[in-house]
Amino acid sequence: MYNNKICRFYILLIAIILISFSSCHSYKNLGDAPQAETNGLIRDSAQKNGDTTTIADIPWKEYFTDQKLQALISEGLNKNYDMQIAMSRITQSEVTLSMARAAFQPTLGAGASIDHTRHSSGNEGTKVLGYYTNVNYLGFSASWEADLWGKLSNQSKAKYASYLSSVEYKNLIQTNIISNIAKAYYNLLALDEQLKITKETIILLEKNVQTMSQLKEAGQQNAAAVEQSNALLYSTQLSIPQIESQIHIQENTICVLIGRMPGSIDRDSIRRQTVSEKLDYGVPAQLLAKRPDVKQAELSFRSAYALTKAAKANLYPSLTIGSSTSPTSIGLAGGKLSTFFKPENIAAEIVAGIAQPIFYKKQLSGNLKIAQAQQDDALLTFKNTILTAGQEVSNILFSYKASLSKNDLRNKQISSLNNAVDYTQDLLLAGEANYTEVLNAQQSLLSAQLNQINDKLEQLTYGVNLYKALGGGTK
Repeated sequence: MYNNKICRFYILLIAIILISFSSCHSYKNLGDAPQAETNGLIRDSAQKNGDTTTIADIPWKEYFTDQKLQALISEGLNKNYDMQIAMSRITQSEVTLSMARAAFQPTLGAGASIDHTRHSSGNEGTKVLGYYTNVNYLGFSASWEADLWGKLSNQSKAKYASYLSSVEYKNLIQTNIISNIAKAYYNLLALDEQLKITKETIILLEKNVQTMSQLKEAGQQNAAAVEQSNALLYSTQLSIPQIESQIHIQENTICVLIGRMPGSIDRDSIRRQTVSEKLDYGVPAQLLAKRPDVKQAELSFRSAYALTKAAKANLYPSLTIGSSTSPTSIGLAGGKLSTFFKPENIAAEIVAGIAQPIFYKKQLSGNLKIAQAQQDDALLTFKNTILTAGQEVSNILFSYKASLSKNDLRNKQISSLNNAVDYTQDLLLAGEANYTEVLNAQQSLLSAQLNQINDKLEQLTYGVNLYKALGGGTK
């Protein structure tokens, strides 16, 4: 008799487990990606040719060839606090995903209890605590819900999408760290070069002051020429403390980016940095596959889509075995410990039910409408993210090409100004030019040289920005 009951219990238990697991789907199957128009996303004819070559495929250690910059980036990826926070979020998402996956499995527990009760007969104090009862229990309890309509699997899919989103957040932080360190490094090199050129110009201006003084003593120039020469020298010397302060600040900025205490930065020269004449960017569709922010927006939509399906499944009947308050159990129950383990003390309790929501004050239908609206929001956000990515790449490409077009003209300008400085100095000594022409030529040359440094910094920065905008730096 007891064996028959046990058999029926296990048959029912196995049947419901099969129903539960047959309704489960892989939580990794997130469905199709949201669709968005990419034709014309980047304003360039290369996309029509189907050129899929993109600098985003180049690992950052190969894209940035300066070994000192590589060392700074490596240090930043290991020690930057934003990066550590991103890794912590991945860990949190992994745990949350693991908890969501566990929803498919039954809750199983083991327990034991001894209930020994004594009481008096109440007959004029006789038999004080003379009557007693024993109820002893040892066994297992379980409860779970069959995923008939995909509610649990879709909730798990949403958690999986959130986990992947945390990975893309880490990738986004990584691209930002690489980009910020590289741009800060190039800016530091540009400041070094500005300081160098300014000091070289000061040496020339000091010689010019001496020349003006000698010409004044010879009666070929007046005191105004000497004072104007001194004024230009002082003005140039005043820029030195400002540049040195900017260098100090830039070094501290890089230290924060790499998680280091403020201090000096080992670096190379901006003259040794190479500016590429061509930056391959591939086709617009690759932005969807490589940019972390686009992939995050896509995963947000997929999560919202899965949660919408889960909200819809809440409207359908649910099949459960046991619950947290009334679990299904099997074990031994008896009064005496001496006979506790005999077959007649085997006890089983099956608690199962089917529940169909009927009236929940519009909570379930309201939750479904909210989930559907959030899904629509996620789709619009995804499309807007793609549009913004295309705009960013287009702007960088146009500005980069415009900046490159200045190089030849800038070289010609500096060459002409170098000649102008030499000619005016020769003419001054010959008495055929005045001192203002010499000073203007020297001042214009310094300005053009500093602008040339800014041009190279601008082009290096565009190269970094495009690498980031295309999703490079995650390899």
